[in-house]
Amino acid sequence: MNMNANGETWPRPTVSRALPLRKEPKLKLSLETRNRGGVMIVHCQGRIVYRDEAAALSRLASEILAHSEQIVLDLSGVVSMDSAGLGELALIYTRAESKGARLKCAGPNQFVRDLLELTNLTSVLEIHSTVADAVDAFDEDTVCADC
Repeated sequence: MNMNANGETWPRPTVSRALPLRKEPKLKLSLETRNRGGVMIVHCQGRIVYRDEAAALSRLASEILAHSEQIVLDLSGVVSMDSAGLGELALIYTRAESKGARLKCAGPNQFVRDLLELTNLTSVLEIHSTVADAVDAFDEDTVCADC
């Protein structure tokens, strides 16, 4: 029995064992990396939002920037992004530029693309419709640099 401050009691609620309790995963962003011809691709699945998710992307990008000069952020799996996520993209871009690395983004859905355009990040970030297009753009950049 439970008792409140007035001395009144009531029975404890019974917990149904028919439905198992499900804990929600702490991070709602999955990050996977792969190397494709010297280009590090980061596939983002979930949401890039304030706190843990944005911080996780930032940490991973910093680790990659320590070893790679060409990075593609695959945003095709991103379903939600807030101002912190947009800020992290800008910060990652700035870190890449300061280290002489190049960053490209690929495959944002319409919601993410609209956010990038609304905040004018499309003038800074190079956005491609697919990962393959972004990776190919690195080759085109190299060819043009030799012209």
